[in-house]
Amino acid sequence: MKFHLLHPREQLVNIMNRIYHNGMTTLSGGNLSIKDDNGDIWLTPSGVDKGKLTPKDIVCVRADGTIEGLHKPSSEYPFHRAIYEQRPDLQAIVHAHPPALVSFSIARQIPDTNIIPQAQRICGQVGYAPYALPGSEQLGANIAATFGEGFNVVLLENHGIATGGPDLMTAFQRLETLDFCARTLIKAKLLGEVTTLSEAQLAPFDERHNRPPGFIPGRASSRERELRQQIVDIVHRACDRYLMISTEGVVSARLDANSFLITPTANDRLHMDMEDIVLIRDGQREGGKIPSRSLRLHEAIYRQHPHINCIMTAQSPNATAYAITSAQFDTKTIPESYILLRDIPVIPYGSQYQDPKCIADMLSERQPVALIQNDCVLTTGSTVLEAFDRLEVAEFSARSLIETVAIGPLVPIGQAEIHDLEVAFSLAV
Repeated sequence: MKFHLLHPREQLVNIMNRIYHNGMTTLSGGNLSIKDDNGDIWLTPSGVDKGKLTPKDIVCVRADGTIEGLHKPSSEYPFHRAIYEQRPDLQAIVHAHPPALVSFSIARQIPDTNIIPQAQRICGQVGYAPYALPGSEQLGANIAATFGEGFNVVLLENHGIATGGPDLMTAFQRLETLDFCARTLIKAKLLGEVTTLSEAQLAPFDERHNRPPGFIPGRASSRERELRQQIVDIVHRACDRYLMISTEGVVSARLDANSFLITPTANDRLHMDMEDIVLIRDGQREGGKIPSRSLRLHEAIYRQHPHINCIMTAQSPNATAYAITSAQFDTKTIPESYILLRDIPVIPYGSQYQDPKCIADMLSERQPVALIQNDCVLTTGSTVLEAFDRLEVAEFSARSLIETVAIGPLVPIGQAEIHDLEVAFSLAV
């Protein structure tokens, strides 16, 4: 989907649907706007169910102040207008009340985005705006002043979050990414001390290791088309399950001994389609497309492990909580967890950039899943579904472990029972 070509009405409805159905706002909460080049501001209405918004519900405030539409503009219109006046470079604003970010706003703490590289690069530094009456000119002044300091993401004291961008998708991705950080940090703080990344550690993320020479592929085989569709379907499902978000998550699948398919960089995961997937053959990339930054890592794993036909890297909140703390991810909880995940090694941050072969060395049939510190959970499988199953089980297992903290100490499956599982399910030893 070419999101930027949609009319502002369609864009606003599309993004509000994602915010509402992802649990980041309520029926009455949140508002979005887009500023046209001619000064018109399109925004969501006041008093309309956010879960059933339609294009005809969107309001337009013309540059001369005339209001057009079936409803009143959002009661928060004053702060949208104030931000646009303060920051002419912004063309879209998103405001919502995601529970995790509200938790930070009522504790009056700013979520740390330095937990994984993508988050810091997408959100940047997060600003803070003092409380004022909702809908008031003072609230608009407070928020606009913070945006005026150069922040694109602003936590609103005892209120929620506001983000801006050159377009609505960018503003939404900043909201979604900060919400991921907040969710993950809340989980991680239940486990222990959180580890963050320095600027020096973040720097390798910006290096271009995903642009090998290009080639023009011939007609796609039936197998290639089938794999492209499988990848797209599983990425969409991962987004629906909150295992991936629009800016985070990579899937690849082996096509043959010399080639594989991989998701692209900088594409909205939920709107990804078959044409976006990148073919890698003999170390070259499909012409005109940019593969994921994880390209070298996936190449190294396929090269070393002929039995692996799919690789996924994702930042699901509960599993990632274990990647940003030193807490042990114990898979000996229920039989399914141990059978699918086995023991999960923790790989030092930076290996994915500097020494992907060392990650490939740590994987095996006995260790199909790994955690990369301050980055992701990595799963592998003989099929796309097997790798995805492991990703789901990893997230569910991590969630159960974290929530067990509120109940009492974990009582794992005993070693004798683990032995029985290994024998009964012919697990590699």
